[in-house]
Amino acid sequence: MRLFQFALVCLAAFIQYQLWFGHNGLKDYIRLKDAVTAHQQVNAKLEKRNKLLKADIEDLKLGLEGVEERARHELGMIKPNETFIRVLPKKHHE
Repeated sequence: MRLFQFALVCLAAFIQYQLWFGHNGLKDYIRLKDAVTAHQQVNAKLEKRNKLLKADIEDLKLGLEGVEERARHELGMIKPNETFIRVLPKKHHE
């Protein structure tokens, strides 16, 4: 009878070891769960960026106003008979 109890205790200890430290055990589960959370955060940022880019594409496809706005802001272009004035902060004047 004692041998049977000893075998059961050894089996329980082996199962507990596998649960906590074995392949696909709790340790791996926690590590993978953290990795999934990190990837989900990265994916959320990328999805937000994609939505903004899609909105920019649609704006450029639908009208010239978007093209003109980009040309003015990104390239510094102006229309004929317009004057471009840039006001610098005080620290650059000194």
